[in-house]
Amino acid sequence: MSVDSAQPPANHVKAVITDWGGVLTSPLKEAIAVWLAAERIDPERYRTVMRAWVTGAYGSGGPSPVHGLEDGSLQVAEFERLLAAELVTVDGGPVAAEGLINRMFGAFAPVEPMYEALRTARAAGLRTALLSNSWGNDYPRDLFADLFDAVVISAEVGMRKPDERIFRHALDLVGLPAEQCVFIDDIEHNIAAARALGMRAIHHTAVDTTLTGLRAMGLPV
Repeated sequence: MSVDSAQPPANHVKAVITDWGGVLTSPLKEAIAVWLAAERIDPERYRTVMRAWVTGAYGSGGPSPVHGLEDGSLQVAEFERLLAAELVTVDGGPVAAEGLINRMFGAFAPVEPMYEALRTARAAGLRTALLSNSWGNDYPRDLFADLFDAVVISAEVGMRKPDERIFRHALDLVGLPAEQCVFIDDIEHNIAAARALGMRAIHHTAVDTTLTGLRAMGLPV
């Protein structure tokens, strides 16, 4: 976990803005590992393809289907078709495209300590927001009304992290300047983008260290 070293006064941070996948859910790598094993997909082939696509999505490596999926310019079904076409099973067989994303993330589980921390912060008067790059996920929206003051999902707004515009959109919705918000994400590119705008930021690697970082900022979690 990386936390900004110069912490503000306890009453300075007035909002918590958080990612979803990998922060409020169990780690992405764990879910992917379950899926790869269940469908006997060649893991090295998957990693090679996804490494190139993710690198492209973050600005070096050429156009990437990940970018289009996250900002909504590429339909989920087309992304699934493109990805399935790149994958093979361990014995060289095809991978089914339909429903691929739901299968990929089927092992996601909610991380209750993070949900409880957000509930506690909101009950204490802090504003809370979700800022998520969507992969066509089925979000647990039944939980959101009582958890967040604002929900920003990339494909629904046509922008994606680390684009400055999507951070500013989230800040507008919570009605606070960047300096009064802390952002939590498991991807370092997004953390860097938040800090560039003046937000406090925690690079999420484990629940305990993230909660420790929030408490170090004086937040009631």
